[in-house]
Amino acid sequence: MRNSTRSRVDPFIVMDVMEAARKAEEAGRHIIHMEVGQPSTGAPKAATEALKTALDQDALGYTVALGLPALRQRIARLYGEWYDVDLNPERVVITPGSSGGFILAFTALFDTGDRVGIGAPGYPSYRQILKALGMVPVDLPTAPEHRYQPVAEDFAGMDLAGLMVASPANPTGTMLDRDALGALIGAAQGQGAAFISDEIYHGLEYEKKAVTALEISDDVYVINSFSKYFSMTGWRVGWLVVPEDHVRVLERIAQNMFICAPHASQVAALAAMDCDDELQANLEVYRRNRALMLEGLPKAGFDRIAPPDGAFYVYADVSDLTGDSRAFAAEILDKAGVAVTPGLDFDPARGATTLRFSYARSTADIEEGLARLARFMTERG
Repeated sequence: MRNSTRSRVDPFIVMDVMEAARKAEEAGRHIIHMEVGQPSTGAPKAATEALKTALDQDALGYTVALGLPALRQRIARLYGEWYDVDLNPERVVITPGSSGGFILAFTALFDTGDRVGIGAPGYPSYRQILKALGMVPVDLPTAPEHRYQPVAEDFAGMDLAGLMVASPANPTGTMLDRDALGALIGAAQGQGAAFISDEIYHGLEYEKKAVTALEISDDVYVINSFSKYFSMTGWRVGWLVVPEDHVRVLERIAQNMFICAPHASQVAALAAMDCDDELQANLEVYRRNRALMLEGLPKAGFDRIAPPDGAFYVYADVSDLTGDSRAFAAEILDKAGVAVTPGLDFDPARGATTLRFSYARSTADIEEGLARLARFMTERG
């Protein structure tokens, strides 16, 4: 049977690494997981309790396409609590994870053949979803001196239909301050390009609060998710904030593409938003893990890093160690029992000389993983 040209997307390499790690574990090995950006904790306890209650009381059928009104209202309130932004809950659209948000946003904003700028290194699924939808991802090679974040000069004169940025970013964990984010929004809008802000790592910050694009402009799309700060990766629920005149556009597309986000996940997400003590305790684990990584990775020999402001990743330049990050990651898995992600996922042009290390797991795992990496590097010479 034939395949479409839009199906010709690259694999998500980190998922291949996860599968290799799973096979190693199946064979009896103990693997330390530094490859995947998934919290080791589960959903907050109140979230699962709320769902148990709902299962006894409700059939949990379809919700309206835009999501449960109570959840949309609570998310709008979050913007007041975190950023002092007065947000109309009608602008909030509940999505099947941030991935569903990307699909809805790209479909609503861009036509076939439109060129959309994305920072490199950056989350690989931006590129692949754009390609699958018939759009053209345009990598904007970012520089270490800009902490791997794009600047306006990177896309001057490129005739982009849109620009997508992430802060805190995956794979680097670096953030844009208000001036830098405002400059990007202004430059994009000055070229008539739509601006999309991926904010799924908001809440996971260590020294200063991340800035939402909504503090600067209402004429933007913001994407967020319950996967990271709220520790609900497998629940597949996220949200978009869009300009008021785009809400009906998103509603029509969501009705046809998804009907709605999972009702059960929306119930749990609503309860999770009031679990501050538990969520802040998780953040303290990541904070400790970050400190261990920033001390332990250089000692092991991975010393070319941009210290992360948020999220739970460290991105390392390993050009002094390898020219093939995929083979290097496989060697680390085989000999050290530590799963890490090759940079090729995030930067096809330069990722052969970079690795991403995740510190989302338990502190004990991070300590053991760093000890294994140090032994591996010593034995490797």
